[in-house]
Amino acid sequence: MKQYPKIAIVYLLFYHNESYVDNVVSALKRLTYPKDRVEFIVVANPHPEDGSFVHYIEDTVIPLSEKGEIPHTTIIANKENLGFAGGNNKGSDWAIEHGFDYVFFHNNDGFFAANALEPLIEVLEAEKTIGMAQSLMLLHPETELINSTGNAFHYLGFGYSNDYRLKIADVELPKVKEIDYASGAALLVRTEMIKKHGSWDHDFFMYHEDLEWGLRLRSLGYKVVLVRDSVFYHQYQFARSISKFYFMERNRWAVMIMYLKWPTWMLLLPILIPLELGLWYFSWRNGYMAKRVEVYKYWMKKENRAIWLKKRKKIQKERLVSDRFLMKHTVTGIHFQDESVTSPLVTYLANPVMKVYYWIIVRGLLWW
Repeated sequence: MKQYPKIAIVYLLFYHNESYVDNVVSALKRLTYPKDRVEFIVVANPHPEDGSFVHYIEDTVIPLSEKGEIPHTTIIANKENLGFAGGNNKGSDWAIEHGFDYVFFHNNDGFFAANALEPLIEVLEAEKTIGMAQSLMLLHPETELINSTGNAFHYLGFGYSNDYRLKIADVELPKVKEIDYASGAALLVRTEMIKKHGSWDHDFFMYHEDLEWGLRLRSLGYKVVLVRDSVFYHQYQFARSISKFYFMERNRWAVMIMYLKWPTWMLLLPILIPLELGLWYFSWRNGYMAKRVEVYKYWMKKENRAIWLKKRKKIQKERLVSDRFLMKHTVTGIHFQDESVTSPLVTYLANPVMKVYYWIIVRGLLWW
């Protein structure tokens, strides 16, 4: 009899929406992967306004788990909000302690198709050079539209979803596709990989922590892939994400500090400076000036810089690939995820300039 690997599904609970939980439970009921080889781990970060949402899990999910209608369920209730990174780490720590083979990180506002786990396991079991695998993410309820076919990494540190809002019928995807990095909303990782190279970097708190993890594995020689036949439905709200401007910008700089060699910084400086000026303008136009000032205040503190420089030292010592190799897995343009924040300056000025700079300067001169 085939022995299926044990999978821990880590479901990070923060936005207190009963319909989100109900959708996940319905998906777990239909799961085609053997339920006795799956653990559903609910990690609850308390919400600053609503407090803990654990009672709803205890009242509606645990009884179904006890009846065997869904996989066995474990609740981890955090006393404080540990963010996306810290909360997910609580779940993966539990999975490692209890001998699970894989961890599937599952976003609060999504749910997977009944047969989503098997294709992921098949790919990771077949090729050990793959560090992590993301499901194909479709929007919900607009399930004919794409949320992410893997995420794009811009060479100046930005990250965003590939093929956002394109019709899935119009996009040709191979069964397995190497991507810049995997979205943290729906990805599978071996516990052995976590034990060897670490999980989410808790200092990121939220946003770009998936970009950092993907870069970490790529810098160590692993691949990051999208698995087409594993489908995850995401009830994505763009406005909620863009409101976290502070973490997006702070963490963008953190990623670049950690992974780019100093000569690469010098090479990028002529394009980074006008980009910063443009971002100040963008912040003013969209009401983020106070958040942008917060980012600068953060990096002006010596103790904060020391945190990331220490990480940089370790990464630069252990990395196995060049900056040139890392830059092969980047894109040249910044493509906003929603028309409400689309800027003609970016579309018709910044993107063309950054594209020319990338191909002439970055790809032409970056040999280390």
